[in-house]
Amino acid sequence: MERFSVTTPIYYVNDVPHVGHLYSTLIADVLARYWRKKLGNDQVWFSTGTDENSQKTVEAAKKSGKEIQAYTDELAAIWQRTFEQLGISFNDFIRTTEPRHKEAVEFFLLKMEQSGDIYKGHYEGWYCVGHEAFMKESDLVDGKCPEHNRTAEWLKEENYFFKLSKYEKDLLHWFEKNPDWIVPQSRYNEVTQFVKQGLEDISITRQSQKWGIPLPNDPSHVIYVWIDALINYLSTVGYPDERYRQWWPSVHVIGKDITKFHCIIWPAMLMSVGIEPPKQVVVNGFFTINGQKISKSLGNAIDPLELAKKYGNDALRYFLFREIPFGSDGDFSEEKLKERYTADLANGLGNLVSRVTNMVERYAEGIYKKQKVHIDDAVMAGVNTNLENYKFDAALALIWSMVTEANKLIDDKTPWTMAKENKQSELKPLLNELASRVLDITSVLEPFMPGTAEKIIAAFSQPVKKAEPLFPR
Repeated sequence: MERFSVTTPIYYVNDVPHVGHLYSTLIADVLARYWRKKLGNDQVWFSTGTDENSQKTVEAAKKSGKEIQAYTDELAAIWQRTFEQLGISFNDFIRTTEPRHKEAVEFFLLKMEQSGDIYKGHYEGWYCVGHEAFMKESDLVDGKCPEHNRTAEWLKEENYFFKLSKYEKDLLHWFEKNPDWIVPQSRYNEVTQFVKQGLEDISITRQSQKWGIPLPNDPSHVIYVWIDALINYLSTVGYPDERYRQWWPSVHVIGKDITKFHCIIWPAMLMSVGIEPPKQVVVNGFFTINGQKISKSLGNAIDPLELAKKYGNDALRYFLFREIPFGSDGDFSEEKLKERYTADLANGLGNLVSRVTNMVERYAEGIYKKQKVHIDDAVMAGVNTNLENYKFDAALALIWSMVTEANKLIDDKTPWTMAKENKQSELKPLLNELASRVLDITSVLEPFMPGTAEKIIAAFSQPVKKAEPLFPR
């Protein structure tokens, strides 16, 4: 039986969520909702969560004056509550401080060690706390990480290493066999080129840090946060218990800044322990504000709950998917959100639902007969094809072409004139068609705008009454 599993990145708890985090999470939510409609609720698994074993967490807890575990508990609860309030339909919210995750990480690292892929050595280099990663000197600008605008630190310590270089050919073979494994294509090309330039072994522990998961055979070392974090994709589905296989491999939805970890280090780690790589890695771009990446460290983050309170969850969802082509960067603007809200939602879909429910109530005593309508099958199929290929803006453009067509049908046929002239033989079939069109639109809109779909379906339960405005002006 076909199953579908999708994950988001797990998010650092050094601050509260911003609208940039919401994008990856919403992509996963749309995919999960779409496949639940297609396969059934029990055949889909969707996980998200928080990444808590990082130096950023330690710094943020210290700054807040709280004990580290108490701080992570508080922040993780905020993240989970935010996603729940935004209507994210996750099956699991995993935290990397949970015992089940620690058990999975320890088991995984022991398997890597048994494969002969872990050894002890010394590492020194420039370290960016923002990335929680070592950086090449050539990547720094005036000694600073250009993305986080923070001076890199020179670290030198004894570490354990993973033989990443051993998997260079295996990775290239995997990419060649699976050309759609990373989307969009531009990210696939970048990753392939990076691996072709040659891979170096990577440090997977930190001796100077005390917060985190200890290395099983040498607890004087803490497992590097990125190695620990990646394993969440297995711990969420039950690893090391064999039941994890019912949901593995998963589709990973990530931001473009963490491509290297997910598309090079993670599949190599999985190859090391004899587990197949993820099903696919779906890489979205960044939002910017005035051309700058939205970032907590830069202080320009926008609270998604504030936007949702103002415009509604679904209006925010619609805007993000319609305005920003998947894979590209997009500049977030509340002004553009207002424009989309008024033109597409209030005057488009909202107006259509209001008009049709009003006419069914007035001219047909609230009764209609659902029927197959004259929406082009190619358009309906195109919505699904675009969604499955992550062309969310194109899918929504097709749905809105159906909204426009239905509104045009009303304007062309003028049902109020038929009612005035008592042309029931023409009016009744037209109302049946209009109600059916709205319900067909709703069926393909549901993964994108679940709350709106629910309201429309309720509005068309018979006898129909004129619907309250879906998007009050």
